[in-house]
Parts: sequence; structure tokens; C-alpha cells
Amino acid sequence: MATLLLIDDDTGVRQMLESLFSSMHECHTADRAEQALEYLQFQKYDVVITDVSMPGLGGVEIVQHIKAQHDATPVIVISGGPDEYKDTVLEMGAFAFLAKPFSLSAIEAAVANAIAQGQQQSSMTLP
Repeated sequence: MATLLLIDDDTGVRQMLESLFSSMHECHTADRAEQALEYLQFQKYDVVITDVSMPGLGGVEIVQHIKAQHDATPVIVISGGPDEYKDTVLEMGAFAFLAKPFSLSAIEAAVANAIAQGQQQSSMTLP
């Protein structure tokens, strides 16, 4: 069971993601980036899914923080707007970028691939 952090200011999207993944994984949710940054101080996550555009800090800042503090944590960025941030977040090290509306199978595949990559990296660093 992996631990996921789901960040989106849209309650419907956040609830949909939690409903989709909570039967297989431990899910924590945040409705703003500032709340997510507090969680990240105390918890390591196997995958973070974040919206790019939120009031206050956004997904770009989340990717920056995670890559600076927890570089091995895969971050999946989702966006309901134009793909203007896609290249930026991918260059910063985001694992994937999905435009809303995305299919459930697309987000499930992205999370499964991110978890698999994380497990592979962990097994390579074990003595």
C-alpha cells in the first residue's frame, strides 16, 4: 500500500481522486498548496498529485519544494487550463502532466507507474 498526497482546490476533483485510490492506498488530501507543504514536513509520500493552478501557491511551487526536499518522490501534475506549465514542471522533474479532464485509466496508470518507479529506485539503493 502506497501513501498518496492529493492536492487540488476543487473539492470534486479531490474527492474523486480520493475515492479512486483510497481502496488501494493511504490517501491524504489538501485543498491548498500551503496545507500540503505542512504535511510534507512530517510525512513522506510515495506519490504526490497536485493541481497546477490554486489560490496562493500552486503546483509549480509544490514541484519545486518536493524536488528540493524529497527528490525521489514522484509528482503528477494535473491542470484544467492550457498546457502552459507542462514543459516547466516536466523540466523541474515532475513525473507526469495530465490535462483535465483526464480519464480515470490515465491517472491510475500514471500513479501505478510512479509507484513502480519509486519501488525500483528504492530496491536499487538497498545494500
